[in-house]
Amino acid sequence: MDEARRQFLTIGAGLAAGALLSGSAGAAGPIPNSAAGSLRLITYSSGGRAPRVGVVRPSGRVVDLGAAAKARGMALSFDPASMVSLIAAGEFAVAQARQLMLEASDDGPNMADVRLLAPIPAPTRNVYAVGWNYLEHFKEGEAMRLKSAELPEHPVFFTKAVGTINGPYDPIPYDASVSTSIDWECELAVIIGKRGKNIAEADALKHVFGYCVINDTTARDIQQKKHGGQWFKGKSLDGHGPLGPWIIPASDLDYRKLHLITRVNGVVKQDASTEQMYFKVPRIIAELSAGLTLEPGDIIATGTPPGVGGARKPPEFLRPGDIMETEIVEIGLLRNVIGA
Repeated sequence: MDEARRQFLTIGAGLAAGALLSGSAGAAGPIPNSAAGSLRLITYSSGGRAPRVGVVRPSGRVVDLGAAAKARGMALSFDPASMVSLIAAGEFAVAQARQLMLEASDDGPNMADVRLLAPIPAPTRNVYAVGWNYLEHFKEGEAMRLKSAELPEHPVFFTKAVGTINGPYDPIPYDASVSTSIDWECELAVIIGKRGKNIAEADALKHVFGYCVINDTTARDIQQKKHGGQWFKGKSLDGHGPLGPWIIPASDLDYRKLHLITRVNGVVKQDASTEQMYFKVPRIIAELSAGLTLEPGDIIATGTPPGVGGARKPPEFLRPGDIMETEIVEIGLLRNVIGA
């Protein structure tokens, strides 16, 4: 595995990704959602400069939105160093980003020459998450819980601490003195764009800015046994929430028919569709916002499909050197090495 880790770090540190963002490890493929005008909004850094917001063109070239706007004399409606600022600025900011992407020359840096961070690198609020939102995962969870349970009438919510957020190609910390049962959970992440409380289900999608990929990486022994079995603690180890690789605006994507895949060392572990969600995104937002104000930039992980390691017989868990790939085919791919 040492050679695999070396290759991963060579690729991941600079994101040699244009040809690696689709399919299995090492397979070439086009950037997903690459139709003309489709947006892939990133937060990135390069050359020791502070993080800033950009767009990935279908060619794999990066457009620095702040620099592109300055070159054209365009007054941006958002801070080009803050993705949350862009999100809060709403449709006009999206239109400006799209215009700059279309007008910019294709001579920006390749993704191989920059470092992609999580699109929202430092959330100010915990990640909201939904448990048991795919029926088959609920059933396999009974095996882990060693008892049967009724299907939930309402979404089951928990949170992941802000420190879980990790980059799409950054290593996942591994500390055997804390947990030896690190599991994978591929999920669709919903990014809230419009402040709201007591949001009606019929209006919920109006509050969605966009979507990206998240892996709700989980310490199963902590979640189920250690410390009395604590979901928050088991879900909240530092770096156990890789997010990205970019945000695709809701206007550019239909969340209802997305293909989710998890691979570990190239072997498929999860393979499902968001069509299988038990609670759809509007219901999740409506129930979560009841008495609880959602803010622009809030992240909601919508639940994982079946195939997690803890439910396998025998159980399978991630080990140092393993490469975890978390993909939503229509969005993009996260690739994280464990314990590097």
